[in-house]
Amino acid sequence: MESSSLLTNARLAFIALANEYCQAIENARVDMRTDFIASMTRLLPRIYMAAADLTDPVALGEADEMDVDLGNALDESDYNLVSERLQSLFGADDVYLETFEADMKYSDTPIGASISESLADIYQELYNFTEMVKNVPVDMIPAAIAAVRIDFADFWSQTLVNVMRPLNHLRYNDTDDGHDL
Repeated sequence: MESSSLLTNARLAFIALANEYCQAIENARVDMRTDFIASMTRLLPRIYMAAADLTDPVALGEADEMDVDLGNALDESDYNLVSERLQSLFGADDVYLETFEADMKYSDTPIGASISESLADIYQELYNFTEMVKNVPVDMIPAAIAAVRIDFADFWSQTLVNVMRPLNHLRYNDTDDGHDL
């Protein structure tokens, strides 16, 4: 199959957004909290839409194997560094109440979630994806797309939409007039 048909505009856009997200996370600094929150509230919905719109390479006959693993290019210590840096950035605002937690229906007490952990979880998925895409031949990209699409549906799509609520709240309620960001 020609590489031009494997690298559709939608796939290239998703790869670019995944890379942009990873760079934003890697460059996050406490002194740029307002800009970072504004960036995340603009970037995350675009990633969601791009991932949801990815065509299924398996259904198109482009990926021979469904069981593709993106691997673990991001090791645990790097994940922890990212999570800790984000936790410092959000400080006391890092924890929010989570209503979509599966155990919530059995609990009488609220369940907390962490913005930093949610963003780090998404980072891990997108980092592993971008590393795979960088290091495989073009004809393997549909397999990477299939894997990230499955992971999106099974795991990180819910994480992404859940973390948008507290980020939106911080963006529009974390300033004096709510319109500075």
